[in-house]
Amino acid sequence: MKNNKLLTILLIVLVLVLLVGIVAFVLVTQFNKPTATLEPPIDEIVEASIDVPEIMTNLADKRVVKVALKIQTSSKDAAEELGKRNFQINNIVIEELSEMTQENLEGKQGKQMFKKAVKTKLNELMQEGEIQELYITSYITN
Repeated sequence: MKNNKLLTILLIVLVLVLLVGIVAFVLVTQFNKPTATLEPPIDEIVEASIDVPEIMTNLADKRVVKVALKIQTSSKDAAEELGKRNFQINNIVIEELSEMTQENLEGKQGKQMFKKAVKTKLNELMQEGEIQELYITSYITN
């Protein structure tokens, strides 16, 4: 009788040790994974980016906004193409801003919504590469 109890306790302890070992192994391997998406060096980012000079326009609520942008593309060739499309960039930015009010642009969420809309429309135009990120480098409303 005592041998069966001892054998049962020994098996339970063995299973628990095995489970703890498996959990520890999984955790160690998951936390030591190299990150798959490494940020490119800053020189490559600058080379694949263009500056959009300040654009001043009216918002939907008749207020005025002045905004400057930096647009990061996926390659140097894409940045060259985008540089040739500066009139289209200005048009898209003005159109998007003319549909927004100052209240729409307030806070981080409003600016992210604006950036997402501009990025989506610019990517529809792009033939060489794509827009990866859009940065607001200057922003003033009145």
